Amino acid sequence: MAGLQSKSKRPKKTPEKKVTEHVKQWILELRQRRLGSRRIQSELQRLYDYSLSRRAIQTTLDHAQQPPLVETRRHRKPVKRYAREIPGERVQLDTCEIDDGLYQYTAIDDCTRMKVLKLYPQKSAANSLDFLDHAIEELPFPIQRVQTDRGMEFFAYEFQQRLMDYAIKFRPNKPRSPHLNGKVERSQKTDWEEFYSTVDLADPDLNEKLRQWQDYYNHERPHGSLNNRTPWEVWWELESKTPLTEEVEAMYDPTKERFRLQNYRADLELQKLKGCW
Repeated sequence: MAGLQSKSKRPKKTPEKKVTEHVKQWILELRQRRLGSRRIQSELQRLYDYSLSRRAIQTTLDHAQQPPLVETRRHRKPVKRYAREIPGERVQLDTCEIDDGLYQYTAIDDCTRMKVLKLYPQKSAANSLDFLDHAIEELPFPIQRVQTDRGMEFFAYEFQQRLMDYAIKFRPNKPRSPHLNGKVERSQKTDWEEFYSTVDLADPDLNEKLRQWQDYYNHERPHGSLNNRTPWEVWWELESKTPLTEEVEAMYDPTKERFRLQNYRADLELQKLKGCW
């Protein structure tokens, strides 16, 4: 008769609640940086080595009565996305001031979004030369074309000569056209939101931490513009279509290249005069 009595249906092992109060605090702190569930998921993995689904993150935000992130856009034209089809076909270069006496140089590939970062005490032609060599060494594919704004650090004779020596075309943008360098501009905003907001700028190991952030950005961080793939995954898919350095040098025509002036109008006038000759 004892064997016919009902037994407890309580499970022998109860899994721990995944979103603990500690994890909830992490999520809310990341929300203060105006990050959505996808970016919070990525930051939890990067900063705390903690995996959590986007559904669980969004549920936690809803329970905490966090308002949705709404970006107001008025009279904006439809966004037309574009990207080069071959890695290295166009690489955007730019600089941004991080702090007094601290500047970040950024190079990002138009096709794969793979990027290279380095810090310098100032913007100068010498630092531009050093960063160019650094970017060529870091990127796994040859650079065919470099696109920059009209910053003085990119118009030095030595910098343009180095590009010609490496069979790289120099294509600076028109003045007041930051949208033409949109990928590098947006990636620098990401650096501010997801990296510099988490570190101490006076840290002596800042360069090493920046290098770790670069590796994470290229190899592990999913990108919405790449259908949640990483830059490295896109590069791996297009590796067979990417020309070798020897092929890029063979396609380069030095007769079509010229030294460019920083002053856009003067550069156009000089080009017209040479056309008349």
